[in-house]
Amino acid sequence: MPPLWPLALLGAGLVGVVLWDAFETIILPRRVTRRIRLTRLFYLATWRPWSALGRRLPPSARREGYLSFYGPLSLILLLGVWAIGLIFGFGLLEVGLGSQLVGPEGPVSFWTIVYASGSNFFTLGIGDVTPRNPIGRALVILEAGTGLAFLALVVGYVPVLYQAFSRREVYVSLLDARAGSPPSAGELLQRYAVSDDPAALGQILRDWELWAADILESHLSYPLLVYYRSQHEAQSWLAALTTILDASALILAVVDGVPRRPAELAFAMARHTAADLSHLFRTAPRPPPADRLPAADLVRLRAALEGVGLHLHERTGADERLRKLRGLYEPYVSALADYLLMPLPAWLPSAEAVDAWQVTAWGVAEGLSSRWPGPAPDAAPAEPPPSAAADSSASTEYPPRMHS
Repeated sequence: MPPLWPLALLGAGLVGVVLWDAFETIILPRRVTRRIRLTRLFYLATWRPWSALGRRLPPSARREGYLSFYGPLSLILLLGVWAIGLIFGFGLLEVGLGSQLVGPEGPVSFWTIVYASGSNFFTLGIGDVTPRNPIGRALVILEAGTGLAFLALVVGYVPVLYQAFSRREVYVSLLDARAGSPPSAGELLQRYAVSDDPAALGQILRDWELWAADILESHLSYPLLVYYRSQHEAQSWLAALTTILDASALILAVVDGVPRRPAELAFAMARHTAADLSHLFRTAPRPPPADRLPAADLVRLRAALEGVGLHLHERTGADERLRKLRGLYEPYVSALADYLLMPLPAWLPSAEAVDAWQVTAWGVAEGLSSRWPGPAPDAAPAEPPPSAAADSSASTEYPPRMHS
């Protein structure tokens, strides 16, 4: 079979495009800004119809369950697209370079060559279609080596991906008992205001600064992670990021007497993460469709914070500073929320909100405060054990509960 150079060039180009795309996606530890990429085209072609169907479903556990399948399933499909591209690319190279492949029935067709390419790529070693010239033998060895390296990269890629997902979700889960489900900045500040550790709020903001930096690094390197959803419907990495931004903005603009530096650093890192991820997914920043903190809710929020003993700045100027800080990040998280179908958290918890740790398959636990795993504020105190009753210095309330 004489060489067919156009097919050879097409095959070489297809192999090169797939290998370079896999290199940028798996190995290259930085953001790729090029618009035309195989992986980008794949996600544009699959996420749009998937999310379009999700938008037709009402917000519920059913919709979250449906959307949660996309991330893991898209990973499998992307690996399949790469593998098919390489198999067809090497098949075109076999035809284009005039490889003399012979099967049991004699000369082979194009689809038999594709079959042989798949056998070589996955290193099956069946041997029913064999090359008869040096070019064909060289291509068989090259494809087998490429397939082995590709499978090794996949084996190493999947654990790294899930380790990054696990690190992210540990902090998302920790936010449940700290800020409620779904989380809110008002609830976060209220719970820490009544704690017995004045430095606790500063420490959690430092922890979340590191978390935001980890999200920025891991999600820019592995953008697929943004489609992976949390295990509880009321939680998401985007809601957690927005809650930290909201809480930091409140501390910087409204709350007095709280160390500002941890809030400044957490705000800067979280805002950087939101802006960069919005740019990565080409989601143009735009304000939320409805004001997340209207004037009436801001009054309620101020009253709630003052009710737990926090000192607030006078309204003159403070509310305007808060509005300007919100304008630095809300357009970015709003665009991401609309793209990913992840609702943004409220500033204040709803009256019927229940923390995820309080809920089991058998219902909601009774007699527990939503702010601390101890007796509810209106629950009758339990009878102390005899040993505690005999000891007048023993506390009958441990751990100390946080009052609503």
